[in-house]
Amino acid sequence: MFSKNITASAFLTRLSGQKRLKKSSIHQRNQRGVTLIELMVGITIGLLTVAVAMGALMVSRGVSGTVSDASIIQQQAAYAMRVIGLQLRQAGSLRLNLDPGTVATESGYLIPAAFETDYTDPADSTASFSIKEHTLKGKKAPAEGEYALSVGYRNYTEPVFTSASAESLQRNCLGNQGNSALILSEFVLYAPTSDPTRRELRCNGNGNVQPIVSNVANFQVRYLLQDNTTTPGISTIKSVDASGVSNWAQVQAVEVCLVLYGNEAMDIPGPTSDNPKQGTYVDCDGTAISMNALTGVRNKRMHIAFRNTYQLRSQGLIGSVL
Repeated sequence: MFSKNITASAFLTRLSGQKRLKKSSIHQRNQRGVTLIELMVGITIGLLTVAVAMGALMVSRGVSGTVSDASIIQQQAAYAMRVIGLQLRQAGSLRLNLDPGTVATESGYLIPAAFETDYTDPADSTASFSIKEHTLKGKKAPAEGEYALSVGYRNYTEPVFTSASAESLQRNCLGNQGNSALILSEFVLYAPTSDPTRRELRCNGNGNVQPIVSNVANFQVRYLLQDNTTTPGISTIKSVDASGVSNWAQVQAVEVCLVLYGNEAMDIPGPTSDNPKQGTYVDCDGTAISMNALTGVRNKRMHIAFRNTYQLRSQGLIGSVL
């Protein structure tokens, strides 16, 4: 009986040792690292994921850059046309003097009113306005720093509700009041000396100069004249540049063309047989220009041309007045 107990105890001890050995070997197998093949497969999958994400990011950035460029160009053009248009619509406006004080009448109700044309401030002889000299002028090919378009009109004060004294409500292209007689706005296409390719449109308002838009590819102005020479009695309108204007008082309206370009270089598709004008824009003179063929900062940049026509107040004032 004693020997049987010893044998059973030895058997149980050996069985317990085998179980501990199996558990130890299983634990060791669970703790081992990945193989080289598994590591390379993991790295490859990770790189593919990063590559796909980078591609999507670049496409998204390209699209957002194009949209941003177009939005900025549209905003700049709208602002420039608004500033130019405001001055051109005021060109030729005169002051209505309700009491010239030069005619004696029997009744105060019969006092005549008159439009003032040329005027010089009695307190400042340097402040003067001439409807013939200041209303409208232009240059076809101005030198660097010279105006391409000059617009002026009479400045005067009038009663306003916000002030006990009379105030001027006229403003030049910079939002200033000018001098006591003249509101003058000159638009200049300027190229900085540091980088002549980066042209900007500047405004010279009564001597104060400030850029209003940048990245200007072209700025052209044409003038609509009344032409009676072809068939007497039947007037027509012809479009000319500044060199074709002999009498600025005959200008009926002004055509403004402004071409702006963006800041982002982009992959612009070239022309194809189905679309020969693809990747081009129409310049102020009507020619199609490839954006891929441009050089410098304008190469592969979005270009948009903007055009507008403004009618002048001074139309029809031809003769002794002008």
